[in-house]
Amino acid sequence: MRTVGLKVLKNRLSEYVRLAAGGETVLISDRDRVVAELVPPRQDRAATLGDALLADAVRQGYITPALRPPGRPQPPRPVGRLSDVLAGLAADRADG
Repeated sequence: MRTVGLKVLKNRLSEYVRLAAGGETVLISDRDRVVAELVPPRQDRAATLGDALLADAVRQGYITPALRPPGRPQPPRPVGRLSDVLAGLAADRADG
């Protein structure tokens, strides 16, 4: 675990982000007081930012995942035979 001041962190941010990505925790201090931690990502965190943001939104209840897995949509079920539907339409037109 390393400690770095804000001024040094600002000037060498990429170096400390690489350390955190490699598994090290970096404590960030301001005037000899720890104000934040830069930690490695959790094991269950998604590898890409978009996936991580979606997973976080699901966790917080902002969105609900789909009930069906992604893939081809199910074809609509027929309501009846075409001849029956046309006969019903003709009967409705004759009544009016």
